[in-house]
Amino acid sequence: MIDKVIIKKNFSRSAKFYDQYAVIQNLCALELIKKTGLDSFSRILDIGCGTGNYTQLLRDKFPFARIKAIEISSPMVEIARKKLKAKGIEFILGDGESINLGEQFDLISSNVSFQWFEDLNQALSRYRKLLKKGGVILFSIFGPRTFYELNKALEELCGLVSPISASYFATASRIEQMLNDNFQDSRVERKNYKKRYTSIQELFKTIKYTGARGNGLAGKKIWTSKMLNNLERIYKTKFKEIMATYEVFFCRGVK
Repeated sequence: MIDKVIIKKNFSRSAKFYDQYAVIQNLCALELIKKTGLDSFSRILDIGCGTGNYTQLLRDKFPFARIKAIEISSPMVEIARKKLKAKGIEFILGDGESINLGEQFDLISSNVSFQWFEDLNQALSRYRKLLKKGGVILFSIFGPRTFYELNKALEELCGLVSPISASYFATASRIEQMLNDNFQDSRVERKNYKKRYTSIQELFKTIKYTGARGNGLAGKKIWTSKMLNNLERIYKTKFKEIMATYEVFFCRGVK
C-alpha cells in the first residue's frame, strides 16, 4: 500500500541530491521524449515533474507550448523553478494524482512518477477529462520487477515475502487494462535498464536519494554493518555482483 505522506517526505528530503543520483530516471526521460514522435502539442501538463529534468526536455522539443508542471514536494519544485526560470513554465505545488485544473491539454505526460499513486486507474480517468479530443497521455512508470535482485536478497536475509515497495507496482497487463478502459489506441512497451553498483551501500544511497524507496522496507529494520555485509554476501552469491534491474513501462493512450 502506497503511503503518500511518506513518499512526499522521502522526495523532499532527497531533493538536493536527486540530480546527482537520478541516472536511470534521466534515461527514462530521454526515451519518453522520443515517444512524443512528430506530434505537435500546444498545451502540456507534466505530472510529478520532480527537479524539472523531463520538463526541460518537453520545453526543448516544444518551445512554443504552454507548459504546466505539478509536483508534490516543495523542495523539488523549488529546484525545478530555479533550474527552468525564464523558460515560461508554470510550476504548481500539489498532488498530481488528484489535480483538477479546470482546463484541457493536448498532452499529459509524466516520467516515472505514477508508480507512487494510490489509485492509478482513477487518476487516468481524471486525466482523460483533462485532455482535449484527440489528446495524448504519455508516461513512463516503474514495474514490479524493479529492484528484483534486491528483493530476492532481502527475502532471504529478512525472512519476508516481497519486502520492498516495488514488488507491488502495477504489472504491464494491469496498466494495459487501465489504459484500455480510459483511452483509445493504447499501448504499453517494456524496457529493462540494468545498473551495476560497487556495493550495497551505493545501491541503497541511490534508492534513498532518488526517492525510490517508497514506504521503506517492510519490518522497518535498522541496518547494522553486519546486516549490510550479510546482505551483500547473499546478493553476490545469488547474482555474482551488485546489479539492479529497473523495469520500466512506456505507456500511451489517445482520447
